[in-house]
Amino acid sequence: MIPRYSRPEMTEIWTEDYKFQKWLDVEIAVVQAWADHGEVPRADADLIKANAKINVANIEQYIAETHHDVTAFMRSVADSLGPESRWIHLGLTSSDVWDTATSLQMMAAADLLLTQLTKLREVVARQALTHKDTICVGRTHGVHAEPTTFGLKLAVWVDEIARHEHRLREARETIAVGQMSGPVGTHATVPPEVEEDACKHLGVKVAPVTTQIIQRDRHAYYLSVLAGVGASLEKFALEIRGLQRTEILEAEEPFSAGQTGSSSMPHKRNPELCERVCGLSRTLRGYATAGLEDVALWHERDISHSSTERIVLPDATGLLAYMLHIFTGVMDGLVVYPQRMQQNLERTQGLVFSQKVLLALIETGMSREAAYKIVQRNSMTAWDAQTPLRGLLEADPEVTGRLDQAALDKVFDYRAYLVHVDASFKRIGLL
Repeated sequence: MIPRYSRPEMTEIWTEDYKFQKWLDVEIAVVQAWADHGEVPRADADLIKANAKINVANIEQYIAETHHDVTAFMRSVADSLGPESRWIHLGLTSSDVWDTATSLQMMAAADLLLTQLTKLREVVARQALTHKDTICVGRTHGVHAEPTTFGLKLAVWVDEIARHEHRLREARETIAVGQMSGPVGTHATVPPEVEEDACKHLGVKVAPVTTQIIQRDRHAYYLSVLAGVGASLEKFALEIRGLQRTEILEAEEPFSAGQTGSSSMPHKRNPELCERVCGLSRTLRGYATAGLEDVALWHERDISHSSTERIVLPDATGLLAYMLHIFTGVMDGLVVYPQRMQQNLERTQGLVFSQKVLLALIETGMSREAAYKIVQRNSMTAWDAQTPLRGLLEADPEVTGRLDQAALDKVFDYRAYLVHVDASFKRIGLL
């Protein structure tokens, strides 16, 4: 994670200090499990638990000599102990420690991301409720369709974020497993009951069956879920970018005092935070692809996944933490322009009511085909001549013969689009 796109609380999870401490936690849990089963003296297990320490500087010095992270780590831990150090790594292979500790790191990262997702959902929900009845035009294909409300637009996001919270909890559960099954996963050097006990000490489930590693479909799923969250953040940010366009300007991300938008044009207020979210989501999707590529390994294991994971796990979780942080800030300080929404709604001379007119004519007994032609003919005239649709309809005998002024008043009423908004809010628990 480069500093520009990082959050300190997530960066901490992927530091060498944190990683090696988790390795030590795994080693201590296994020693405790061996002691529980009478294979290691309880006194020695207690000494290890009380005194075993990591020294990152020493580990790095030993790595330069051994060219092997885990043997260097064990040598450094042994430096903090006496003869009882012989019980460290008993029956284990490197992946038992590495993979289980990585699971602990991924769980911690997921917990942080879940906290951030919940905060974002709460902020968006607040804005949705504030603008529940703020009428704006709905757009399909980028073209005016029918009226909606800005709050309803945001309520869709609230529900989507809630789905991501569910998926991320599932991804956390998927990766919350450990293994201490020894070389190639046969348990020849670590009985299953010791593995089960050690995992209980660590607060993880046992991976039911393994090779020499925890299978990477778990990691791929985790990364795919993170990419999915990023895809939704891009969707949300892209909407704000579109609404901030000068020609639309219905909403814009916050712009603080002293902020500048351009080195040459002092008037510029750009959606640069939302653009940043959109750009980073592309990188995040690439990490998901890398995770999928790591699923296929040779036989019981190789380490082609290792180099990839040293990059993608810290960076994917780190980027998403950063994206959630800045987009939550955008939504918290979002500037909304209801008057501009009303102005834009009226730019098409009432064309947004075309379906209401169509349905009203059908309800009088007219065929759908005939009604469609009448409404489309008048709509195209209104569009080309920039003339109010209602005036054209009031001058069309095919319409006035069936719809009086009261009927047209009912058709051309924005409040008709608010009737069922509350129902949608109730469905997702906002009312």
